Amino acid sequence: MNRRAGTVMEEWDPFAIGSELYDKEIGKVVDQLHVLDHPSELAKKIQSIYESSFKKWIPLEQCVEISYKLIALKYEAKHII
Repeated sequence: MNRRAGTVMEEWDPFAIGSELYDKEIGKVVDQLHVLDHPSELAKKIQSIYESSFKKWIPLEQCVEISYKLIALKYEAKHII
């Protein structure tokens, strides 16, 4: 699940600067994915992580969209086991 979530996050590239520049943030988001189960909570955390690192704001709607994808991966992984 971690690799798949990382891939989803790499493809997202919210600031269009290249996915290789988000390694630290992706790791933090994947860590939060293990803790949080609600898409809006995860979205707020994603927004906070990226804003803290890049000093740029991402609209919450964009974060919600990616959080739904991540939560879906999480639940898919739980059902495979």
